[in-house]
Amino acid sequence: MTDGCTADVTGEHVGRVVATEGDVIGADGFEADVIVVGGGPTGLMLAAELRLHGVGVVVLEKETEPTRQSRSQGLHARSIEVMDQRGLLERFLRLGTQVTSGGFFAGLGKVWPEHLDTAHSYVLAIPQATTERLLAEHAVELGADVRRGHEVVGLSQDDRGVSAELADGTRLRSRWLVGCDGGRSVVRKLLGVGFPGEPARVETLLGEMELEASAEEVGRVVAEVRKTQLRFGLMPLGDGVFRAVVPAEGVAEDRAAGPTLEEFRRRLRHFAGTDFGAHSPRWLSRFGDATRLAERYRTGRVLLAGDAAHIHPPTGGQGLNLGVQDAFNLGWKLAAEVNGWAPESLLDSYHDERHPVAAEVLDNTRAQMVLLSTEPGPVAVRRLLSELMDVEEVNHRLIEKITAIGVRYDVAEGCLEGHALLGKRLRDVGLKQGRLYGLMHAGRGLLLDRTGRLSVDGWADRVDHVVDGSDELDVSAVLVRPDGHVVWAGDDQRELAGRLARWFGAAAG
Repeated sequence: MTDGCTADVTGEHVGRVVATEGDVIGADGFEADVIVVGGGPTGLMLAAELRLHGVGVVVLEKETEPTRQSRSQGLHARSIEVMDQRGLLERFLRLGTQVTSGGFFAGLGKVWPEHLDTAHSYVLAIPQATTERLLAEHAVELGADVRRGHEVVGLSQDDRGVSAELADGTRLRSRWLVGCDGGRSVVRKLLGVGFPGEPARVETLLGEMELEASAEEVGRVVAEVRKTQLRFGLMPLGDGVFRAVVPAEGVAEDRAAGPTLEEFRRRLRHFAGTDFGAHSPRWLSRFGDATRLAERYRTGRVLLAGDAAHIHPPTGGQGLNLGVQDAFNLGWKLAAEVNGWAPESLLDSYHDERHPVAAEVLDNTRAQMVLLSTEPGPVAVRRLLSELMDVEEVNHRLIEKITAIGVRYDVAEGCLEGHALLGKRLRDVGLKQGRLYGLMHAGRGLLLDRTGRLSVDGWADRVDHVVDGSDELDVSAVLVRPDGHVVWAGDDQRELAGRLARWFGAAAG
C-alpha cells in the first residue's frame, strides 16, 4: 500500500479511501478502521458519517449490482432533516416529490397535521433505489471504499480488532465492524445475538410490472377493492408500469424466494376479478408482518444497525428511515472511539438510545397491521381510531411517531427534568447568520450561544462555537451533538464544561 489507499482485492471497487491526516489504514495489519457489512442505505449512511471524521471505511456488499427494487418509497421528516444537516437535501429534493397528504398511519386518510416541530413538514416521495444511489455517491465523495461482490461468511474478534472472512477465502481485518446486512443478517447470526419476536402471520406480494388496463380502469377497480381490503393497491409509475401490492394466499415456506408473475395474477384476480393484463415484471418480492428486535446492538467490537438489528412490517414506511437514523446516531460515536476521544460509555449509548426507538416502531407497526385487518373487531377499532384522529392532538402525535420527530433520548441519564429541549433533536431554525443546519454539515458538535460569554476551550477540535441567536429558540445557549440532539441548555459555563466532557471526552491540553 504505497499510495495511501486500501489494498486491492477481487471484485469491483466503487470508491476508494483517500488517506487523510488521522487515517491509519494499513497500520498494524488493519485493512480499515471500520468494516461496514452491507451497502444499503444504512451502511452507506454510516460509511459517510465515519468518513466525515477521517475514519478509514471499507463497505462490503455481497450483491454485484445496485438494487433495482424500491421497497421503500420515501423519506420521513427526521430523515429529511438528517440529509439537510449534512448538506444533501437539495440532491434529494431534485429527484423526489413533497407529499403532505394523510394516510401514513394505517392508511387512515386524515389531513396532514399543522405545526409539526420541523422545518420539513412533508414526506419526500423518492424510490429506495434513488436514495441508495445518492447515499453511495455521498459516501464515495467522502472517500469510502465501497466493494461490491464481497460476501462475508465468517468473523472473529479479539481485544484489538475484528477479522472478516469472505466467500472467496479473503480475510480482512479492521478495528471495528458493523453489520448493516439486512433482516437475514449474517453478522448477527455469526455473533449469536438473539433475535426474539413474532414470526410472520400474513404475507404481502410487492412488485413492479406493466399492465394492459388503462390507469383510469385500474384506479376505479382499486378504489372499490380498497373499501374492504386496505393491503391492496396499484400505483401508476408511468409508461404503463404500476407498483403492485396485494395480500398473498399464505406465508411462503421459503420466504427468500420471490413470487412468480402467475402468483401475482392469481391474487389480483382473487381480489379484483381481473389481473389487469399484468406482464413484463421489473421485479417481484414479498414481505411479511414478522417483528423481531436484536437483544443487543453491540458485541465487543461488532455492532448492528438497520434491519440487521430490527425487522417489522413496512406499514407507515418507517424501515429505511429507522436504519438511516441508526447510522446517524452511531457514526459520530464510533468515530470518536476510533479517534481516541470518546468518553466512557459513549459507544454503549448507541444501544441505549436506539433499541427503545426500534421497540416503539415495532409496536406501532404491529398496531397498524391489526388496523388493516378485515376481521370485525379490528374494523371496529379502526372506525374508533379514525374518529379519534379527527382530534388534532391525536393526529399530531401519531404522525410524530411515524416521522420520528418525537424521539427524545435520555441524555440526562435517568432524569428528563430540566429544559424541554434536552434529549430532543433540534429542528432547523433561522439565525442572524443563516440557518442552524447549514452549520452542521461537517458532523461536529455545536454550541449555539447567544450570550457570547461561553467557551468550548479544550474541545474546539470537536465542537464548533457559534455566537448567534434565533427568535425561534427561547434559550441562552444550547449544546448540540453531531446527530442534532440537544444535551445541554443554559448559560452556566461550569455546567457546560460537564456536558462537554460527558459527550465529547476530556478537554485537550
